[in-house]
Amino acid sequence: MNSPVEWRISDSPVSYPEAVAEMEARVAAIRAGTAPELVWLLEHPPLYTAGTSADAADLVDPDRFPVFESGRGGQYTYHGPGQRVAYVLLDLKKRGADVRAYVCNLEEWLIRTLARFVVKGERRLGRVGIWVERGAGREDKIAAIGVRVRHWVTFHGVALNVDPDLSHFQGIVPCGIREHGVTSLWDLGLTPTMEDVDCALMASFPEVFGQ
Repeated sequence: MNSPVEWRISDSPVSYPEAVAEMEARVAAIRAGTAPELVWLLEHPPLYTAGTSADAADLVDPDRFPVFESGRGGQYTYHGPGQRVAYVLLDLKKRGADVRAYVCNLEEWLIRTLARFVVKGERRLGRVGIWVERGAGREDKIAAIGVRVRHWVTFHGVALNVDPDLSHFQGIVPCGIREHGVTSLWDLGLTPTMEDVDCALMASFPEVFGQ
């Protein structure tokens, strides 16, 4: 019988290098069979990360916040207070060994989590992440996805905008997409606490990934 997934919640902001180091160590332990799978919920101090497809022209204000190279897929992403980052470390060998299906499951997890706040999150062909329609043809991104897989163990994960300072996204072209904006639950007029969002994430997870 597989060990249950461990959940960890960090109450204070975690530096990006510290988070990466912890993920690296946990990936090795999961692969070795000495630690269970993990979902780690946290916030970062304000920073930008560059994925493996990042275009330097999309870093509009390189001096605004620290910029970290990231081994995850994708382009430039902002992380900061008010954004719930979920680092997901799962053993895909036990879960079908299908990276495409895994990313689809991350999307479904976010969509179901947003639905608990009566927000309709949607996929968009050719655009990674989860989007919400704002009316009059406008749609904004509410959650980002960026993953890495090593020896069939996943790390990095998703970032859901709860109540971040949306002006902080102006220092980059988020995920290389210039024609659309970003939003958050609070920007949509909802006021959940981070604890409310964590509860929704934890409740929706087994619906998609199993117990």
